[in-house]
Amino acid sequence: MDYANWSDPLVIFVPATVTSSAKIVVAGGFRVGKTTLIGSVSEVAPLRMEGPITIDSVGMDDLRGTPEKSTTTVGMDFGRLHLAGGQLVLHLFGLPGQLRFRPLWEDLAEGTLGCLVLADTRDLDACHGALDRLEAQKIPYAVAINTFPDAPAYGASELRQALALDAQTPLTTCDARDRTSSLHALIILTEYLTAPRAAAPLEPWSPGALEPWP
Repeated sequence: MDYANWSDPLVIFVPATVTSSAKIVVAGGFRVGKTTLIGSVSEVAPLRMEGPITIDSVGMDDLRGTPEKSTTTVGMDFGRLHLAGGQLVLHLFGLPGQLRFRPLWEDLAEGTLGCLVLADTRDLDACHGALDRLEAQKIPYAVAINTFPDAPAYGASELRQALALDAQTPLTTCDARDRTSSLHALIILTEYLTAPRAAAPLEPWSPGALEPWP
């Protein structure tokens, strides 16, 4: 299936050409660009559940690098995107990045096909919480480095080592503000999720390994 043939026109309905759908979550640390990415690719007006950043969040939400940020996701973001010439619809759920929203994070991640994890090289540690939760819930994922203008650049091997990524985990870059760039990251994730995988090797078996019936 050619996932590069997405439909560009904005739509407000699911066309009759859709033959499959998938729930995809977008995760990452606070202020990494999850809301921006979903807004840039969604073919419907994105749903955003945001609240103002108040004095109560001082010491909890790190605003270094984005002092102008005045709101934060307190529930979720939602968008919808068609790929493969309209045959596949992705339901995109943006997960809140702060630790205090972990119970909501786990509920929203239930039933997902996979996750796109956004990372910022100015603070790579911020996405470790999301990676740990995905590993614990056995949710496959790809990582996209959101290229902020003032962020330092690192090689792929350095990033893989810093994020402790397996060799098969997709790693790419994107500009969450740009539709084409964000689509590219989602296509890489989708192709990874739909690629056939070899079954895990079976452990050697011998008759003596069986326990007798009680």
